[in-house]
Amino acid sequence: MNDDLMRDNSIHDTAEKLARIIHEGHRTMPEDRPLMVCKPKKIESWRIFKIMVEFIEGFDIIRRYGLAVTFFGSSRATLEDDVYKHATELAGRLAKKGFAIITGGSSGVMQAANKGAFEAGGASVGLNINLPATQTYNHYLTEKFGFDHFFVRKVMLTYASKVYVYFPGGFGTLDEFFEIVTLVQSKKISNVTIVLFDKSYWEPLLSFIEKTLYEQNAAIDESDMRLYTLVDSVDEAYDYIIANVTC
Repeated sequence: MNDDLMRDNSIHDTAEKLARIIHEGHRTMPEDRPLMVCKPKKIESWRIFKIMVEFIEGFDIIRRYGLAVTFFGSSRATLEDDVYKHATELAGRLAKKGFAIITGGSSGVMQAANKGAFEAGGASVGLNINLPATQTYNHYLTEKFGFDHFFVRKVMLTYASKVYVYFPGGFGTLDEFFEIVTLVQSKKISNVTIVLFDKSYWEPLLSFIEKTLYEQNAAIDESDMRLYTLVDSVDEAYDYIIANVTC
């Protein structure tokens, strides 16, 4: 049996298995959905079905916005007021240029960015996460969707835009930054515009990347440090984004 025939048979077998799982998952979807464990003892068809539905619904939302920018940053109201003002202003100016503004849909920097887009009359999208302790949506959204799975939400945020702006934040913000940089570095996605806003916040981390990762350990290439751009004002961020986004 040649390689092409083996591959076709494998695809056919996978498609049949997937069809069975979808049918079974739809039929057995429980009202009370238990938490996912690290290693389930059996395939839970309903869970696979739910994940697939989230992917389909998520991609259906982001496909509506051809020109978009995703804002990341802290959900807490603990940063300097200027951080939120800058996020609002930048989002508003980009919305007026036709960018849809996409965030996690909650509070803090996300709310500030959605506020800027909403008040500018632009598209303001929130891709939130459903948590046991309710995480509310902000009031500046023109479209919203809640995911049960962090990894599905992350995929949507990853593929939603050609521009990613990172304001100061916590673990989640850093996780999203390294996720995007890794995907671009490994060529799993095409080059996107990555903007880090606020030099005082980002410079210590970028210094660690340069000195420890690059100079001391050669764990990255010099070109990897050009995948992102550090800015310190709304004008600088806006001008860089407009100059570097071509679609």
